[in-house]
Amino acid sequence: MSYLLKHITKRRRVLFATVLLSVCSVFAAFPEKPIKLVVPFAPGGGTDSIARTLAVGMSQGLGQQVVVENKAGGGTIIGTDAVAKSLPDGYTLVVATFAHAANPSLVTKLPYDTEKAFSPVVMIARGPNVLVVRADSPIKSVKDLLDMAKAEPSKFSYASQGNGTSAHLAGEMFENMAQVKLMHVPYKGAGPAMTDLLGGQVSMMFATAAAVAPHIAAGKLRALAVSSPERSPVMKAIPAIAETIKGYSVESWYGLFAPAGTPAEVISKLNSAVKQATQSVEFRGKLEPEGLVVSTGSAQEFDAYVKREESRWRKIVKENNIKPD
Repeated sequence: MSYLLKHITKRRRVLFATVLLSVCSVFAAFPEKPIKLVVPFAPGGGTDSIARTLAVGMSQGLGQQVVVENKAGGGTIIGTDAVAKSLPDGYTLVVATFAHAANPSLVTKLPYDTEKAFSPVVMIARGPNVLVVRADSPIKSVKDLLDMAKAEPSKFSYASQGNGTSAHLAGEMFENMAQVKLMHVPYKGAGPAMTDLLGGQVSMMFATAAAVAPHIAAGKLRALAVSSPERSPVMKAIPAIAETIKGYSVESWYGLFAPAGTPAEVISKLNSAVKQATQSVEFRGKLEPEGLVVSTGSAQEFDAYVKREESRWRKIVKENNIKPD
């Protein structure tokens, strides 16, 4: 009997070692087929453009085609949910943005658990919104805005592309931290919001650098400040809101998540491929017009960043009783 037990144990050890070697060889061979980057927005936007440029660089580094698939709808929820329910093998990733951290507090019943459904891969880039007013506005600085808003509460309005969007939450955080009252005017998209700002129907907007750059250059808009914690490396002449309101920080960011359970070895390969791809001249050329800078790091650093963001926005959403459109 003793001999039989030892023999069985030995056979189990051999079987375990065989399986382990097989699994390791599979990971070592990754990727063996095309990888899909799911963009939870319609084609043609900033996220789509960055994803497609990134895909080219990743394809070169991994030796397999990386393709972009657009799954728009539900404020990024439809595309994100599709990835959450995909196999955790590294072949399906979601290009996550600000909405990934804001949706858990904005949407009562998400079809996935943001904390448990994903494995972080890497941050790609980050950058500020730009607080802008019309060029003929009497507001020439953040200090001017604070002084005027305190003197006449709710007189000054800011546009956004909808309730719960980054532009809206940037304004809500501004109000909370500066202890002023502004009037939020939501629109169905950034285009109509910008049109009314240029037309003088609203006072200001927390907009992307790409959206406002042509109007600033044409002398139609004035940039008061950027929303990042420090001045942007690509817009050094524009002060940060944090220079007037200490601790203020609202950033746009892009990163990749895989389904939860994706092997660490696969995550590591994907992380390295993204880092390599973001060093190209072509990729950095896509970022500059958006006011973004490359900000890659470890998967753990990305995870910690997103968790901090989710905590911050949960507080703002709750305090201000914000509901999505």
